[in-house]
Amino acid sequence: MNPHEIIKYPVSSEKAVRLMESDNKLTFMVSRKSSKTDIKIALEELFKIKIEKINTLILPGGKKKVYATLSAETPAIDVATKLGLI
Repeated sequence: MNPHEIIKYPVSSEKAVRLMESDNKLTFMVSRKSSKTDIKIALEELFKIKIEKINTLILPGGKKKVYATLSAETPAIDVATKLGLI
């Protein structure tokens, strides 16, 4: 599956920014059919980052949100700046 089909868009809410700063996490909306493994591979391929952990959440509207914890050597703030979130 194409990484651009899996990762829809980054989330830039207040909570997402707080998680970037405190827990080194990025938040994305993803395809409902994608698995954690698919998401991890897609994120690492698209943004050239190392992911430690993936948490997924299905929202009441049927969308799927992902909290990706980055490794210590990759600051989430740097990646967010490249994406234009901050």
